Amino acid sequence: MFSMFPKMIVPIIIYALVAFIAGTGAMSSVLFTIPMMSTPDGWGLTTGDLLLVFGLIVLFIEFMQSSGTGSTTIVNHALSMIVFVIALALFLLVGRFATSTFFILMIMTLIDVMAGFVVTIVASRRDLAVGGDGGA
Repeated sequence: MFSMFPKMIVPIIIYALVAFIAGTGAMSSVLFTIPMMSTPDGWGLTTGDLLLVFGLIVLFIEFMQSSGTGSTTIVNHALSMIVFVIALALFLLVGRFATSTFFILMIMTLIDVMAGFVVTIVASRRDLAVGGDGGA
């Protein structure tokens, strides 16, 4: 059941919670600063940066799960497509979602959908070749 759940919805929900509770300005607030020799002020990690890193980790997990060819994988791809369409609608229609951070999250959902379908097609093609009768 957990493999059917489109995990890319989690960063989208976190963004929505932060955007509606604290406002979109909270995405650019610096959480902490790491001292660097190259810059006197150091490198500041913002809330949006941290959310994007989390989104990349979730996207990696989705890639690892997209190699299946079962019905749960197909349902996961369909739900991932719905997550992308919702994210696209939010980006285009709701002002709080018209930010670079959300745009990158939305592109991650698109990559999840496209890569999921491609990986599933390649895996099923490989299964078909292995399961064939050897050209007889």
